[in-house]
Amino acid sequence: MRRLVIDSATEACSVALFEDDELIAGECLALGRGHAERLVPMIAALPEKGRADVIAVDVGPGSFTGIRVGIAAARALALAWNATVEGYESLSLVAAMARADHPGAAIDVCMTGGHGEWFFQTFGADGASLGVVESLPSTQVLARSLAGIVAGSQAAPCAIERPEVIALDLRPDARAFGLLGARHLHAAPRPLYGRAPDARLPAKTA
Repeated sequence: MRRLVIDSATEACSVALFEDDELIAGECLALGRGHAERLVPMIAALPEKGRADVIAVDVGPGSFTGIRVGIAAARALALAWNATVEGYESLSLVAAMARADHPGAAIDVCMTGGHGEWFFQTFGADGASLGVVESLPSTQVLARSLAGIVAGSQAAPCAIERPEVIALDLRPDARAFGLLGARHLHAAPRPLYGRAPDARLPAKTA
């Protein structure tokens, strides 16, 4: 079985092609912006243009635009190829990447959010999430972060306040998808923005 993995939810953009559990090819770029322009060419550069039986896509949290771009691409390709789509969460993948080098350790994941907030989630020594993803001011994250290992794009700022921790500056990378367990995959994936939308509908008047 071939699986195409698409990850464009954060400032990084990556794709990977797996044959069963073996990585065949992949690429990861630190784009910041421009995921919509680069994602499809990155997929097309994979063997057989990335054609697969299953497509896994990062549903977030992260950039609103990046999440939408990735899910839209996954759904379009699944329709064209008659493939199945599954989703996974960005913080779960970062935690799995950190756990690969630090097995058996609890891990706090801190990622860049919107409006100066951070996405925060704790994972136990067995890799299971110990709570839902939250979008919080950095001060609240620093007050709640207790794990000895902190991973993600905001790991370095955490280490400034908590010099005793091991800080791992990581972004989700599709090539590391094989580190995720089946419990972290979702059928019929939907966007996980991690916070309320910036725009709000005007209040109704009587």
